[in-house]
Amino acid sequence: MRKLGISLVLVLAALLLPTQAHAVAGWHVVGSDNARPLDESQGLATVTRGGTTQYRYTGVGTIPADLLTRGWNHVGDPGAAQGWYVEPYQRDDRGGKLYRVQSPSGTWSNYVHALESWEANNNSFAAVSPDAQWMVTGEWGTMDRLLVLPMPGVAATDPSKNLPYASAIRLDHQVRDVQGCDFVTATQLLCSSDDPDGTLFGTTKPLLQVDLTGPAGSADVTGHVTSLGQLPLQSGCSGDFEVEGIDYFEADGTLRVIVMSPGICIGIDSKTYRFQR
Repeated sequence: MRKLGISLVLVLAALLLPTQAHAVAGWHVVGSDNARPLDESQGLATVTRGGTTQYRYTGVGTIPADLLTRGWNHVGDPGAAQGWYVEPYQRDDRGGKLYRVQSPSGTWSNYVHALESWEANNNSFAAVSPDAQWMVTGEWGTMDRLLVLPMPGVAATDPSKNLPYASAIRLDHQVRDVQGCDFVTATQLLCSSDDPDGTLFGTTKPLLQVDLTGPAGSADVTGHVTSLGQLPLQSGCSGDFEVEGIDYFEADGTLRVIVMSPGICIGIDSKTYRFQR
């Protein structure tokens, strides 16, 4: 009981500490919000419609029951642009990938992408290009590519047809366990990596910048990858943190990244960090 009491005091003390001035290159922390493990643990996106801004989160608790019963048991980091919003889903078999899309008018549609023979079934994120014509998506593990699909509901408008593979962003440096990406401009992405190893960039859990040779589209482009440094890893518990989704809101220049805490602290001091340049 004494050890448990001391541990609880340490956790509470950590919660009362002010946010440290942790910085990655070009960005600094301006605040943080608690991230709930059930419905704010996978990803986030900012959706603007008719002058109103909504902050959307995903987690195991946000998966619709009809998708869950059909085998779509994992949701990743969502994306948004031009009032469109899209959530990426995966399943345990090679039954493809599903994208749940909401139009600017509020209607929902489900689009399924059949896997290419060489494609991993992981569906970690969906990043919508600023013009909402294309969607970048990613696979788990060590990769040298990001995949580009036509934006469902915009460039592909028939949910009964396969959402086809269009092209790839060919990365000039391998990345590992990318949990989310979002467009900053038409030719720049920021990506959150849950890399636990650290051998690719000299640090674990990095924030990555990907500069494209041209806008994502029907033809392959090259992406130059730069690590901006390690994302904040702050908790009252020690152990393995999990970096999750990412969102960049163009209107105010705010970058947000979810970091889930280790052990029992996942429900106590997991955070969505807010960054500004």
